[in-house]
Amino acid sequence: MSDVSRSEYCAVAIADCFADDGEIMGSPMGLLPTLGARLAKNTSNPQLLLTDGEARILRGTPPLGQTADVTEGWMPFRLVLESVVSYGKRHVMMGATQIDRHGNQNISAIGSWEQPTRQLLGVRGAPGNTVNNKTSYWVPKHSPRTVVDQVDVVSGVGRARAEATGPAATRFHQVHRLVTNLGVLDFGGPEHTMRLVSVHPGVSVDDVHAASGCEIHAAAEIPETRDPSAEEIVLIRELLDPKRLREKEVPQP
Repeated sequence: MSDVSRSEYCAVAIADCFADDGEIMGSPMGLLPTLGARLAKNTSNPQLLLTDGEARILRGTPPLGQTADVTEGWMPFRLVLESVVSYGKRHVMMGATQIDRHGNQNISAIGSWEQPTRQLLGVRGAPGNTVNNKTSYWVPKHSPRTVVDQVDVVSGVGRARAEATGPAATRFHQVHRLVTNLGVLDFGGPEHTMRLVSVHPGVSVDDVHAASGCEIHAAAEIPETRDPSAEEIVLIRELLDPKRLREKEVPQP
């Protein structure tokens, strides 16, 4: 579709991450992940359980930034940690300051552990999320500084590190997708390394390689990210994000 924006392709790619989850708790973190998860709730996966990101279970899917009249229950972080995280029936989509070819994520610090040049959030809940729950990542600006060969600090745990830890770390471990402003990747390459799944329209495979600081496995033919359906376009533009906040995060190139 010629009038579909890059941010809308990102939204449907994120929605597809949740499409096959069935009855599971979705924990999208950030604007585009929230938009994509709410889109999935309205289309491919109506069984997806969503919260407002704080303490309320949502009955419906309000526009971004609104929760009025759609609260169905109470789900504070304490209950998430006690009853959901360790159980495994949860799909998290986090951001990543760095993500490497083995699926390790960094939101903690840039530089050496002893003397980082930038202090970030800390590891927060990333280790527990990745060991216990299906995990995807969202990166709004794909660059060699973000998609790297090796992260400076491991916050979210990739498959090789989980396997080295032992069975307790792999029971629920599944790093599912990485969606960026350039395309969709997974970790189905050799030894669970980064693999290109699709490129958004207007992006080439060479563009993805040039914007990456690590090797990315790519088949001879890489498809474009699918077009949103007419229903999805209406939902995005009229119900879920009428203020077009998505375009502030992913401007049209």
